[in-house]
Amino acid sequence: MANIEEKVEKLVKEPIEKIGYQLYDVEYSKEGKDYFLRIFIDKEDGIDLNDCEKVNNEISDILDEANYIKEQYFLEVSSPGIERILRKDRHLEQNIGEEINIKLFKKDENGIKEYQGILKNFNQDFITLENDIKIERKNISQIKKVYNW
Repeated sequence: MANIEEKVEKLVKEPIEKIGYQLYDVEYSKEGKDYFLRIFIDKEDGIDLNDCEKVNNEISDILDEANYIKEQYFLEVSSPGIERILRKDRHLEQNIGEEINIKLFKKDENGIKEYQGILKNFNQDFITLENDIKIERKNISQIKKVYNW
């Protein structure tokens, strides 16, 4: 499914940027019997329903014409949210010095399944939090930005 995500990202990035938005992420997943293609968009002053509709109208025909996805799917266009998921290196780069939450697939050797702290650094193999806490990327199920209300 990652291959579909990459193809769709390349296909819709330019049309989305042309109308004034940033493509944050593309996610293609199966939930139950249904498939979902989620396009996450952003702009400096935030996203509202009208923005989502505008982007949806801009990319629907492009996606249909490319026909990358053979299954019937639901297209959802939305904001990544304040506590956005950080899936890509560019997302991590934008959040160095910010507070993040890391969930692991299973408890690590210290018996911990979730970490929260300031993102200090990252590379291909590890995410490093403040106090030099290193977490292997292969053990991470999800990374989210933390917004302190």
